[in-house]
Amino acid sequence: MKEFADFLGGQPPFDGLDADDLVRLVRHVEVEYFAAGAVVVAEDETRIDHLWVVRTGALVVLDRGQVVDLLGVGDMFGHLWLLSGLPPRLLVRADEESLCLRIPDPRAFLANPERLRFTAVEAATRRGALADGAVLRGDRRLADLMRPVVRCAELDSVRDAADRISAAGASCALVSTATGLGIITDHDFRLRVATGRVGVDAPAARVATVPALTIREDATQAAALLRMVEHGVHHLVVCDRSGRPVGVVRVVDLAQADVRDPLLIRSAIEGATSIDQLAEAARLLPATLVELFDNGVSAAHIGAVHAAIVDAVLRRVLSLRHSPALGAVEHSWVLLGSLARQEPLPMSDIDTALVWADPPESEPDPAAMIRKEAWEVLRDLQRCGLALCAKGANAHSPVFSRSRSGWIAAARGWQHDPTQENALLLSAMVADSRPLTNVPLGRALTEQIRTHTRSNQFLRALLDEALGWRPPTGFVRDFVVAHGGEHRGQLDLKSGGLAPVVALARWIAIVSGDARGTTIDRLRRGARSGLLSQDEADTLAGGFENVYAMLLRHELRAVRGGTTPTTYFMPRELDTLTRRHLRESFRAIALVQTRVDRDWWRRLDR
Repeated sequence: MKEFADFLGGQPPFDGLDADDLVRLVRHVEVEYFAAGAVVVAEDETRIDHLWVVRTGALVVLDRGQVVDLLGVGDMFGHLWLLSGLPPRLLVRADEESLCLRIPDPRAFLANPERLRFTAVEAATRRGALADGAVLRGDRRLADLMRPVVRCAELDSVRDAADRISAAGASCALVSTATGLGIITDHDFRLRVATGRVGVDAPAARVATVPALTIREDATQAAALLRMVEHGVHHLVVCDRSGRPVGVVRVVDLAQADVRDPLLIRSAIEGATSIDQLAEAARLLPATLVELFDNGVSAAHIGAVHAAIVDAVLRRVLSLRHSPALGAVEHSWVLLGSLARQEPLPMSDIDTALVWADPPESEPDPAAMIRKEAWEVLRDLQRCGLALCAKGANAHSPVFSRSRSGWIAAARGWQHDPTQENALLLSAMVADSRPLTNVPLGRALTEQIRTHTRSNQFLRALLDEALGWRPPTGFVRDFVVAHGGEHRGQLDLKSGGLAPVVALARWIAIVSGDARGTTIDRLRRGARSGLLSQDEADTLAGGFENVYAMLLRHELRAVRGGTTPTTYFMPRELDTLTRRHLRESFRAIALVQTRVDRDWWRRLDR
């Protein structure tokens, strides 16, 4: 008893208790032992009614597999969940054999609980400001934010629809049409009724936007932000699991800066009538990414918003620029690399490709004029502050701009002879592609690589290329670092941390014939198809998310400070927890690489 009193009484928040309350506290203490690896708090627990203090050993706190905190002797945990009544969204696990002092809610038995120094935290949690120790920004469920649905019949007049919306104090109404669910917003009234295009006595369906954009009610505020930015809208219809509309969420309901700013940029992009105006709108992007980060939006969502805004900039450039040669032939602009996967870093450059329909044999080859006009488009992107690929993956290059038949012939050649110069590199780059315009034509880049009969020689060579990216595990401060040049002694987290996972996920995409989505999406499909075990997929995903978040944070700090970002880190500048987690992630990724290398053939036959 005395040992516990001396231990707890000497550290916050218990050092503010008087002697009698300290005795009461100690009487309620229970000692819990946890073996290394044991789960102390699970993510799926419904409610926590006690807190813990670490007496011996060490514990780790994980958010979706990523270590976010390390708890040592004297550290308290569980109190935020206890005080707020919120279920835990983090997992706490013993990193080594540990003893913890378990204490039930002290407010129930202390004479003066207000002397505990975490009572200020309690007030914050009751206001919804804190949970799991972090500010709740962008992760509220839409079910908590949505507004009631206002409905109109298809044959109701525009006047009746407007009256119904006004009477409900709403800004939109839903209408069922023969072609699907539609939505009527203030924008539709201004666009179609105020301009005289549709009269007030016309059926309401004539002013509706069909189909209405929907989102699930269990989605988060951040997910709604991304969907709004991607589609340039200010209303979403919230549906339950059966697809039935149950509410509407508006941009003004998501009233935080992390929601408003990207939509303002998107509106400015769509409203730009010149490249100069577009450049002014695009220049807001870096500051907005910083704002998103400061407001607690996840790294994955920041990357996706970034990609969506770049998509909008390129589309607007294409609509503003007059390009006769491109206009005369069916064509598709295609994004490559991290933008294609929708996971760029703040300073990522733009990798692009171009594919056009084969012209009639009787007509002259338009390639030269098409590439000239593509270069003008790329120059406009540069004016908007977007950097082109320094390694040449640009849509005006003959390597990355071809007719459909030219792309098909090139892909077949790479597959037939993967030893030819740059065959594997180009196959990998083309596999990471996402058509932005004319999607069916744009898929000609990848359909041969993803679906054409591929030899085992090609798949093995492509795997060797992917495994060439190795995590920097070593013995100098636990990492392999550069030994010369301007980055001497530094660790490149992009090539050593992201690239090994991206490359392996890309190989999985080619083998499975499905390259949709992000690196994490590909890893999950790899687990479902048997190309990876679930544990391997989780290991790779956790390592990717950790390194991506580190790099994004690092680059955004450079943007804020007006300095040039880099993907290089000095190992000694990383804190102990970060170094430890990186070391473990790198070794785990290397182990998965070894396993795939060893039995890749067996995995293909599953």
